[in-house]
Amino acid sequence: MKIVAIVGSPRPKGNTSLLVDEVLKGAAECGVETEKIVLGEYKVNPCLGHDNCSSFAKCKQEDDVPWILEKYCQADGVILGSPVYYYNMTAQMKAFVDRNYFLYRHDITPRATCAGLVVVGGGAGLDHTVRALRRFLKLSFDVSDDRLVTLTGYASKVGDVKNKQPLLEEARKLGRRLAEMLDQK
Repeated sequence: MKIVAIVGSPRPKGNTSLLVDEVLKGAAECGVETEKIVLGEYKVNPCLGHDNCSSFAKCKQEDDVPWILEKYCQADGVILGSPVYYYNMTAQMKAFVDRNYFLYRHDITPRATCAGLVVVGGGAGLDHTVRALRRFLKLSFDVSDDRLVTLTGYASKVGDVKNKQPLLEEARKLGRRLAEMLDQK
């Protein structure tokens, strides 16, 4: 069993990434293989919206998205992590979401049976971001509400979550919960 985390933070060591690490630790404690992909470390172009996308054997763009989508599609469980930027997901995460259009146009459905969301904000916008990411996941692979878990938290400065032990424990619990869900599939 494997969980793949897609992190949309432009900061590889930012609060969202740190919380996702804790979620993955919790899952790994239960014997689940984990992998984290930080989108900001790769070339992820925005979707070009080709009208004839479904006629292409592969996406016309030359970037890292094809292998990222392959890992995303093969995962038994997925985690999406994004800080709140202007009341929504980051541009990096939005580009990833939009590039899933290729999967949709080719009738490719990710095989994940459970999912987690990690959303960190400095103020308002947590609910908007969670709602947008939930909608994406529900459209992508019809994950039921009881198999989609969410962790939200507040952090203003880089590294703030390191000092929030209850939030770190909640992240590890979320990872363990995802591992339990994978056992129950």
